[in-house]
Amino acid sequence: MKKQTVVLSHPFQRAPMSALASEFDLRIPEPFSPSSLRELSRDAEGLISFLSDPLDSSFLEGCPNLRIVANYAVGFNNIDVGYALSKGIYVTNTPDVLTEATADLAFSLLLAVARRIPEAERFLREGRFEGWGANLFLGQELFGKTVGIVGMGRIGKAFARRCLAFGLKVLYTGPKPLPRADEALLNAAFLPLEELLPLSDFLSLHLPLTPESRHLLDRRRIGLMKPGSILINTSRGPIVDEEALADSLLEGRLWGAGLDVFEQEPQIHPKLLLAERTVLLPHIGSATEETRTRMAWMTVEALKETFAGRVPPFLVPPWRERVSP
Repeated sequence: MKKQTVVLSHPFQRAPMSALASEFDLRIPEPFSPSSLRELSRDAEGLISFLSDPLDSSFLEGCPNLRIVANYAVGFNNIDVGYALSKGIYVTNTPDVLTEATADLAFSLLLAVARRIPEAERFLREGRFEGWGANLFLGQELFGKTVGIVGMGRIGKAFARRCLAFGLKVLYTGPKPLPRADEALLNAAFLPLEELLPLSDFLSLHLPLTPESRHLLDRRRIGLMKPGSILINTSRGPIVDEEALADSLLEGRLWGAGLDVFEQEPQIHPKLLLAERTVLLPHIGSATEETRTRMAWMTVEALKETFAGRVPPFLVPPWRERVSP
């Protein structure tokens, strides 16, 4: 029996990749390029894509046999889901499994920026440490401060739990308030975004990228942030106007920033590289062995279910709405 052709855009964890190779005609573009991915996918029935792979209508139109795109990410803004829907191509993602890992990283960034940990570590490694000093790398305490959370979904709630453990007051904003029971559990209070910004010592972003959220933090709203505050972004880079953020950091109006995502990823705005008390990471929010392995197995499961003639699990919301009774 002929095996289904599956393209994996980039290698991932060994065990799930071996499972793919044993069950399907697995193809991996080596070396990777957008053109090699497009060429290999022309007759593919399944495609496992990464968030860095733009799959627009032109790409999908060139894959007439494609039945499923399994995105190895919780986000799916790299895929033209509307076009996929129109052609009956399932689109899945990897929700839920990266919640705790991403919340861990967001809180790690907050600690790293507030306590100037990377700066201090570099200072020591460079051989400049000559003994304790009263004013050496003074940072900010977290206890008793106010954190503003933009987007109180799964990751936002997990981040709020970590903030509570460190004695922070939690404010949040989103499309609508949480149920009162959830607010009580997190000791969190809802405010509209523009009321939350000037009250927050620390601001952490946990929302998807949509047309509405692009540049949600624009120059005007960055100007509303509390002077001396810290911005953390582990969601999506284009939610923040990086030019405006860099200007505010270089002017000293904001204390610092911790960023795991960027507006033109993987390019980094050159001004951000000049800003002090700014920690920049290469999009590693979900980068734990446990999380990335679970994500890989989810893509395998989605493919298997599709090729068995069943509706796959982990459908993205537009597809869930279509197949829901």
